[in-house]
Amino acid sequence: MGAVKSKRMPRAVREQQMMDAAVRTFGQRGYRAASMDEIAELAGVSKPLVYLYLNSKEDLFSACIRREAQSLLEAVRAGVDPGLPADAQLWAGLRAFFVHTAENPDAWSVLHRQARSHGEPFVSEVGSMRDEIVAFVTGLIGAAAREAHSDPALADRDVAGLAQALVGAAESLAGWANDTPDVSAREAAATLMNFAWAGLENLMHARPWTPPAA
Repeated sequence: MGAVKSKRMPRAVREQQMMDAAVRTFGQRGYRAASMDEIAELAGVSKPLVYLYLNSKEDLFSACIRREAQSLLEAVRAGVDPGLPADAQLWAGLRAFFVHTAENPDAWSVLHRQARSHGEPFVSEVGSMRDEIVAFVTGLIGAAAREAHSDPALADRDVAGLAQALVGAAESLAGWANDTPDVSAREAAATLMNFAWAGLENLMHARPWTPPAA
């Protein structure tokens, strides 16, 4: 009898295995320092196979950005129950964001540090993800305004600006939390919630802070 042939791994599974290795390598070594040799060795495949499946280092990095951006977006959206009160929705979204970035530090390094440091097309890939998160947060803040007022007190421009500020703060805080020992995802989310919600609540109840006259 002839030897039993081993079952080939499906291409999609092998490709994800390579991308897992790439995210880990890019996240820990940086885009410039990471080599295709390292990625192939970590994935347990030959370097020619990595090139065959994923074309080039640039294409591989772009694919990693798209995959990890989609994973983060799905995690944040899945974490929010639209039936909850506005503050609970915002808290759930923030917590889902910080849990995901804490559990996937290499992916967050790829999205927040590496992709933004090496120009196009990587910056645009991350920018598309950020736009989607900002749009989602804008919806949460708008819902909070509608909950507080039958005729919302916050103008669209104010809501958009608040969403941009909140997402920017979350991005910076996630990087700090991942680099600081013993800072949990819950603690990071609570820090930002305490910082943001008091101000949002004042705005939604027509108690804005007014800058002094110049």
